[in-house]
Amino acid sequence: NRTCQCSGNFTGFDCGNCKFGFWGPNCTDRRLLVRRNIFDLSAPEKDKFFAYLTLAKHTISSDYVIPIGTYGQMKNGSTPMFSDINIYDLFVWIHYYVSMDALLGGSEIWRDIDFAHEAPAFLPWHRLFLLRWEQEIQKLTGDENFTIPYWDWRDAEKCDICTDEYMGGQHPANPNLLSPASFFSSWQIICSRLEE
Repeated sequence: NRTCQCSGNFTGFDCGNCKFGFWGPNCTDRRLLVRRNIFDLSAPEKDKFFAYLTLAKHTISSDYVIPIGTYGQMKNGSTPMFSDINIYDLFVWIHYYVSMDALLGGSEIWRDIDFAHEAPAFLPWHRLFLLRWEQEIQKLTGDENFTIPYWDWRDAEKCDICTDEYMGGQHPANPNLLSPASFFSSWQIICSRLEE
C-alpha cells in the first residue's frame, strides 16, 4: 500500500541507478554516448564487446530472478518457483517474454498481438530495452562509455553480420544452427520450448 519515488536524477526499482543520460555518484554528470556501426569497430574494440557479452553470460544477476513455473504450477503464487539468471540471459528472457500473450486483467488474455513487435510500441520498447541492457553492461564492467554497436542493414542484400567474425554464420549441415566456428555456438539458450 506504499510507493516510492526516486529523487533527482535517480531511477530504478531501488533508486540505485541514474536516469539515462546522467552519471556519477549523485547522477548529476551529463553525458552523451554515441553508438557505432559494428563494422567501424577496431579488432580490440570488437574483442572487448564480445568479452563484455561473455562476462554478462557468466555473471548471475544480483537484482533479478525469473519464474520457472506457471502461476498454476505455483499454486496461484503460494509455492514460488524462481531461478537465478545471468545478466545476458535475463535480457534474452525479457525479449522472449514480451512476445508472449498479454494479460489484460482478470482472466482476459490477448493472444492476437505481440505488443513489442507488432504494434506502435516497437520502437520505444526496443529503445528502452537497449538502454537498460547497456546500463547493466556498464554497471557490470565499470565501463561507463560502453554502447551496443549497431548494424546498418538498410542497403544490405544479405545478413552482413551473420558471419563467424561477428554474430555467427550458418551451420553447414543445419541452417537453423550457428556455425561451430561462431563465437556464440557453444552458448546455451533458455527459451527453447514454446510451451515454457
